[in-house]
Amino acid sequence: MDLTEGTIEEKTGRAKKMMLYFGIASLIMSFAGWTSAFIVSSSRPDWLQDFVMPQPFWTSIIIMIVSSITFIVAKKALLKGNNALTTAMLILTFVLGLFFVYNQFRGFNQIIDLGFNFTGPTSNITVTYIYLIAVVHIVHVLVGLVPVLVVLVRHLQGKYSAENIVGFELAETFWHFVDLLWIYLFFFLYFFLN
Repeated sequence: MDLTEGTIEEKTGRAKKMMLYFGIASLIMSFAGWTSAFIVSSSRPDWLQDFVMPQPFWTSIIIMIVSSITFIVAKKALLKGNNALTTAMLILTFVLGLFFVYNQFRGFNQIIDLGFNFTGPTSNITVTYIYLIAVVHIVHVLVGLVPVLVVLVRHLQGKYSAENIVGFELAETFWHFVDLLWIYLFFFLYFFLN
């Protein structure tokens, strides 16, 4: 299909999707830079060996997978005209996102209980990287919760239908991205720390 074909709405939708993909690509490059720095720093003599990831970080994987599933179910329900199920699944996606953030802070508290802080005399370069990578990801989840909330409100206002779903799809794409990003980051940290 020629990108110049279609109505103004179709062209606008394609342009918005392309901007989102460019944004996601830049985020991937940022996290690739941080994970590369993590690998390079792992050769330092003060690098922690056999650091055990906090249990709430494991729980966060399940939360993110379930939240992606609820968003998929919400979209399928919307396409079938089941507004009640769409609303319920969007609310559940939002709540799961908040629960993810809560679990991340529980994980940070466990790291602090082990005696490691982000900076200062009780910090360690290994744990500082974990904090940095996890906190930056939390920020992206919080940013992702904004479009989920906007989609929920617009859905409740009746703005979406099977023919008008671009905003819904943009929020869904970003949400799946932050979900997959956490799975990648967690297992990256897990395997490089053990």
